[in-house]
Amino acid sequence: MRKLIVAIVLLLTILFVVTRFADIEQVVRTFQRGDPRWLAMAVGVHLLAIVNLGLLLRSIYRVLGMEEGAGRLMLVGVASTFLTVVTSSGGWGGIAVFVADGRRRGLSTGRVAVAAAMYYLFDFVSALIVISLGLIVLLRRNRLEGGELAAAAVLAAYALVLAVLLYLGLRSPERLGRLLESIGRWINARLRGLLHRDYVDVSRARQLALDMGAGLHDARRTPEGLILPAALALSHKGLMVSVLFLVFLAFQQPFSVGTLIAGFGLAYLFMVVTPTPAGIGFVEGLLTLALNGLQIPLASAAVITLAYRGITLWLLLLYGAIAFRWIGGGRTAAG
Repeated sequence: MRKLIVAIVLLLTILFVVTRFADIEQVVRTFQRGDPRWLAMAVGVHLLAIVNLGLLLRSIYRVLGMEEGAGRLMLVGVASTFLTVVTSSGGWGGIAVFVADGRRRGLSTGRVAVAAAMYYLFDFVSALIVISLGLIVLLRRNRLEGGELAAAAVLAAYALVLAVLLYLGLRSPERLGRLLESIGRWINARLRGLLHRDYVDVSRARQLALDMGAGLHDARRTPEGLILPAALALSHKGLMVSVLFLVFLAFQQPFSVGTLIAGFGLAYLFMVVTPTPAGIGFVEGLLTLALNGLQIPLASAAVITLAYRGITLWLLLLYGAIAFRWIGGGRTAAG
């Protein structure tokens, strides 16, 4: 079964690359126009951000009573992003990678699911902090529009839903179990005609909820342990802003700190709330226009956007494909 899943993902990857080949080619041409020294530094800082991701995930796992190496979790994190994008599955595909890897390593499915949910929550909340600063910049420059506010509200709603589910798991695992059963039945009712069987085993929902509740109670006993994940989530955003900073330098484009913060905030916002996987096709156009509205010449805004996306999306997908093959093959990584 594992080989079949890997084969299906490989097929989806090939289809994804073929359909997006023009985008990749455009990014490669853009890289050739920038200063290779600054671009190399940007790639290096992005790799540091990926290492930071592994440390963030390890800190969350430890709070939930699970000991995993940062190297292994770094691979799982980038593999989850890769699978989410190539399968157009939203956050569900990413969580599935965490859960599948946890099962292979004998970890509680419920605790791993909580760890993945907490990771996304920390990611969303830290991003909202930076985005709020970016919106203040746009407001001060009379560039704030309803679209940005609506997108920020959608992201805040995502974070709120995750927080409510985690709170429910902490306060009443039984109620969470009933909710998961209802969701499972809803999914089965809509897929049974296609699959001719139940897609979700609702009989396991209660045990899953109890496992999640146990993990959350462990986290509640050591609330100070949540400080490190919060700090690492914020430092990850700082490293991503630094990548954008180095891309500006690579194309010799003057900028301000406010432009960097607003640019990163909008890039993240468009990536999450637009309908395509990782915002492909939307972020490139919307961020270019947004940077142009921040007094960056249109041509420079376009190449900066493409180079930034080349590093933070396309190179990340390459790393993710390698990581998925690595962990999917059952290998272990050093922590």
